[in-house]
Amino acid sequence: MADTSIAFIGFGLIGGSIAKGLKRADPNITVMAYMRTTEKLKQAKQEGIVDVILPGIGEELSSCDLIFLCTPVEYNAAYLEKVKPFLKPGALVTDVGSTKSDIHNHVIRLGMEEVFVGGHPMAGSEKTGYEHSSDHLLENAYYIITPTAKSRRTNIDRLVAVASTIGSIPIVLDYERHDTITAAISHLPHIVASSLVNLVRDSDMEDGLMNRLAAGGFKDITRIASSSPRMWEQICMTNSANLSHILRRYLESLHAVLAQLEARDADGIYRLFESSREYRSTFSEKTRGSVEPEYSFTVDIADEVGSISTISVILAAGGISIRNIGINHNRERGEGALRIDFYDREAMEKAWKRLEKYHYDLSF
Repeated sequence: MADTSIAFIGFGLIGGSIAKGLKRADPNITVMAYMRTTEKLKQAKQEGIVDVILPGIGEELSSCDLIFLCTPVEYNAAYLEKVKPFLKPGALVTDVGSTKSDIHNHVIRLGMEEVFVGGHPMAGSEKTGYEHSSDHLLENAYYIITPTAKSRRTNIDRLVAVASTIGSIPIVLDYERHDTITAAISHLPHIVASSLVNLVRDSDMEDGLMNRLAAGGFKDITRIASSSPRMWEQICMTNSANLSHILRRYLESLHAVLAQLEARDADGIYRLFESSREYRSTFSEKTRGSVEPEYSFTVDIADEVGSISTISVILAAGGISIRNIGINHNRERGEGALRIDFYDREAMEKAWKRLEKYHYDLSF
């Protein structure tokens, strides 16, 4: 990667993870960072991730090859205008926002199309902040790159190089098409998940039994409802047209299902599940580039004293690090009693082979 001096405006989960990934690949890269509060930046500097803590948006940026805008999407546009006077010849500005049309429209208005290439690393967590960042968060995740009409191929390639360096999968995509796609596969699911959680909350009984039993499938499909409300409000507002369009289509499909239920149309309901199962089966469970890569499997074990410790010892003896381990309280889809999460695919596959050797019953 040719860019050796990189600045981050905003330094949370994604910015911190990009910086850590770049530092892992090349410790000699100079990383500058600015946030309104410096507590996390001081932590990052102590960890050797940040070299220079910026006091504000100023002359220090004139030495940077590449500037990342990593603030919430509604603020990135304002920072565009602030960094513009300090760009040296050849400097490139990018962002990491989940919506692209809004920032690209500001780029056009500011006459910055030649110095900007948009970006969207499609990975994350329900947890936010630099303290939850890691050098492998973006590994095997798609990194969408959205050029402007005036972006030079060399500048696009620079962002492709960044994505490849941190282990992501770069995909170059028109920014308007990006927003149409993410409205369907990312933004709508968050609305659906949040509305489902609220529906169960409002429908629960006095003894709270819905809450208690909301595990298994329900918990899986609503996990993303734990994400930052502020962040998702901004995403919805900056992609409202695309989201409104796909939400209307979704409501029409729900009304069709309701009509089939009320008419006791068994064939129609069967076709709903059959067609969705067929299309869902085309999604690879182990594919690279998921929105949030997960490396996990389940183990069928008896609830006995020491059973979890035994597995931990087996994996530790093989030099395998575990990200998380927990009990599946509801196993309605045939999962094992224990779910183990790993940091990367290599560790997961190594653990699978090791536990197979000890004749454990495993499943994804």
